[in-house]
Amino acid sequence: MRRLGEGHVLSTAHHADVVIIGAGIAGLSAAHRLTGAGVSVSVLEAGPRVGGRMMTDEVDGFRLDHIGPLLTTSYPELYATPGLEGLVLRNFDPGVLVHSEGRRHRTGEVRGTRGSRSARGALKAARALASAPRSPAGGALTGAMGGAIDQARLGVALARLAAAPRARVLARPERAALDALSGRGLSARTLNGFVRPLLTALLSDPGLITSSRCADLALRGYASGRLCVPEGGSVTLPDLLAAALPPGTVRTGVHVTAADITSVRTKEHGELGCRSLLLATGAGAAAELLPGLRVPPFHPVTVVHHTAPAPPPTGASLLLDADRSGPVAHTAVMSAVDPARAPHGRTLISSTVLGTPPTDLDRTVRAQLAGLYGVPTDDWEPLAVHHDPEAVPAMVSPHDPQRPVRLLAGLYVCGDHRDTGTVQGALSSGGRAAAAILSDLGVRPAPGDSDVLREAA
Repeated sequence: MRRLGEGHVLSTAHHADVVIIGAGIAGLSAAHRLTGAGVSVSVLEAGPRVGGRMMTDEVDGFRLDHIGPLLTTSYPELYATPGLEGLVLRNFDPGVLVHSEGRRHRTGEVRGTRGSRSARGALKAARALASAPRSPAGGALTGAMGGAIDQARLGVALARLAAAPRARVLARPERAALDALSGRGLSARTLNGFVRPLLTALLSDPGLITSSRCADLALRGYASGRLCVPEGGSVTLPDLLAAALPPGTVRTGVHVTAADITSVRTKEHGELGCRSLLLATGAGAAAELLPGLRVPPFHPVTVVHHTAPAPPPTGASLLLDADRSGPVAHTAVMSAVDPARAPHGRTLISSTVLGTPPTDLDRTVRAQLAGLYGVPTDDWEPLAVHHDPEAVPAMVSPHDPQRPVRLLAGLYVCGDHRDTGTVQGALSSGGRAAAAILSDLGVRPAPGDSDVLREAA
C-alpha cells in the first residue's frame, strides 16, 4: 500500500479524493483519519454549522443541548478518535439517584469494583455500601435501594459485566432487552428500580425494545466507567473534530442535489469531482440519496431546560424516575455536573422526555420534577424545549452492531444507524468507513492509526 506524502494536494475547488456528505461526528471522525493519511477530503454540510444532532444552543449564557446523550468514561472511541484529544468530560456523581415510591435512593454505586474481575470483591464492596450511613438530601434520600443482599447481587452482576469481553457479550442469545431482564438473577425491586430506568436513559428507549446484546453493551459501559457529558455541551465533540481538520475541509450551507462515486452535484457550487463518496448523514437523508438503503425506526427525544433560583438538593447526580410518574425519564442539575453550561451562580436543570411529549409539556414536566426533586417548581423559568422525532435510531432485535459501511468500491455510508445508536457507535462507524476507503484506495493509514482502523474494520 502506498501512503500519500504530506505534499500531496489533490483537492481543489472542484475536486477531492473523498467527498463526505454530512458533518456530524461520524463524518468528521472519518475525515480526520482520511486527511491524516494524506487523502484530500471535502465535507459538505447542508446546515449552517457542524454537529448534526449533536447541537448545543447558547441562550443568555446557558448552553442547552438539543438531545444531550449520556456518555461513560469507559468508551474507547472518546479517547482513540483523532481530533478529540482536547475533549474534557464532566462526570456525574457515582451511581444514580432513583425516585421510587416517593423517595430518592442512591444505587448502582459499587465501590472499587468498576472493571474488577473479582465477583467476591464486588460482593464485599456492595455489602459495605448497602450498610453505610447516608446523609439525607432534602429529607427524602434513603440509603441504597433494597437490602444488602440485593445490592451485593447487583454489584456482582455489574462487576462480571464490566469484565466480560465485548465479543462475549455480542455472542449472547439475542431478544428484546425488556424480555431479557428476568434472566439476570436480580430481584424485581432491583430490576424495576434500577436496571430498567437506567437502560431507558442510556438507550433513549422507554419500551426497551432494544436488542438485549446492545443493552448489555450499554450496561457494560456503565459498569466499567462513570456517566459523563462533554464540557460545554454535546456540540463540543463535532466542534473539536471540525476545528482540527485542515482549513477549508468543511463547507457548511451546501445542499447536495445528486451524488455518485465520481461526482457530487450541489445547489450552491455546481459539481465537485471525487474518487470516493461517503454518506455520513442521518439514515433518512442517506436513503434519499441512495434509494433502497435501510432506514430504521427511531426513538423521539425531547429535552426541557429550566433555570431555578436555587439548585435542587441532588448535587451532580443523574436522577431516574423508576415510578414513571410522568413524561420525564431522567433529569439532572446540569450546572452542578458541568459548570460551563450555566452563567456563574445560575442553576440549569435539564430533563429528558422520551416518546411523544404531552401537549401541556411544561406544566406536566414541572409537576413531575417537583415530586422528583422534592422542591417547589412554580418559580422555575423555562429556557428552551428541543424535540427531535428521529433522535436515536432504534436497535431492535435482531440488530447487527456493525452493519457494512462499504456498499461497493467508491461508495460508503456511516453513522449511528450503521453501528449502535449511540455517540460511540457514530464514532466507530466513521473509523470503519475510513478504514474501508483507505483500503480500497491502496493508502496506508497514518502512523499510529493502523491498529485503531484495523480493529474498527
